[in-house]
Amino acid sequence: EKNGHQIKRLKRDADEEDVEDQSKKTPKRKIVLLMAYSGKGYHGMQRNVGSSQFKTIEDDLVSALVQSGCIPENHGEDMKKMSFQRCARTDKGVSAAGQIVSLKVRLIDDILEKINSHLPSHIRILGLKRVTGGFNSKNKCDARTYSYMLPTFAFAHKDHDVQEEVYRLDKETLKKVNELLACYKGTHNFHNFTSQKGPKDPSAKRYIMEMYCGEPFVRENIEFAVIKVKGQSFMMHQIRKMIGLVIAVVKGYADESIIERSWGEEKVDVPKAPGLGLVLERVHFEKYNRRFGNDGLHEPLEWTEEEEKIAVFKEQYIYPTIINTEREERSMVNWLNTLSIHDFSSSAAGIQANNKNSK
Repeated sequence: EKNGHQIKRLKRDADEEDVEDQSKKTPKRKIVLLMAYSGKGYHGMQRNVGSSQFKTIEDDLVSALVQSGCIPENHGEDMKKMSFQRCARTDKGVSAAGQIVSLKVRLIDDILEKINSHLPSHIRILGLKRVTGGFNSKNKCDARTYSYMLPTFAFAHKDHDVQEEVYRLDKETLKKVNELLACYKGTHNFHNFTSQKGPKDPSAKRYIMEMYCGEPFVRENIEFAVIKVKGQSFMMHQIRKMIGLVIAVVKGYADESIIERSWGEEKVDVPKAPGLGLVLERVHFEKYNRRFGNDGLHEPLEWTEEEEKIAVFKEQYIYPTIINTEREERSMVNWLNTLSIHDFSSSAAGIQANNKNSK
């Protein structure tokens, strides 16, 4: 019995040494992963440890990292141990073509193939780069670019009877849409475009670099267009509300002056467009690239070689999901029907007074 215990202990010690040897052979390194995913059916990007009913993209990613041997199991339970940081939090149902996460992993052979083999096909790791030890993908990011794909009948005037499959966006309306989107450029107080931020909160001020709507195109008999927006950073629901307000103006529910008014201190009723069409396109690291991109040790965080893979993923997984879900669930159609309920003319105080009077 004594010998049996001794043999077991020796075997355990040997196993532990094996693991240590393995770790020494493949020391942990700070890297970034370029991710693309279709967000349908997920409760956003960010993992909620201990909450299994709301599945997130990170749940699947961490599981694949553990299964492929890049990280030990306990790092999956406590993500701080691998210095994990996502560049952007995407909301429920939102997709990404160029999300970046930074973390420490063991650089095993064929790392990308091994991680991807444990991921569902609608989540892919498309690239990997080594970064500086102190790199944090959220803090080092200078700007983020999102796109929003929507059926163009969303811009049809409310007084026109529109057949969805027949509607085509005319040049005049597209010009109007772009004039309104351009109003967002610069620094403004976006407290009305998110929840839980007051007009005096300094973090409600955000800088938008560009925002425009591209030329429309037809898919499955429905005409779509893509709005692009690049900004330093965005608050929860901000982009969806920015687009929602422009749609309300173009459709004739709200006066143009409401955009200017929404940056003031009063509370403005801003509608939130559906999450379905929103895609995190790419994240920008200009400052980091200037400092470390050509230092001979690190590569610049640019993904020109991966552009083709990104485009293929969008065509295979992101666009079909948006188009098919729109056709089946009619999220834009149903949301457009709610615009008439919003009160765009008065402030929140006025709305509350009216509600009391009507009661």
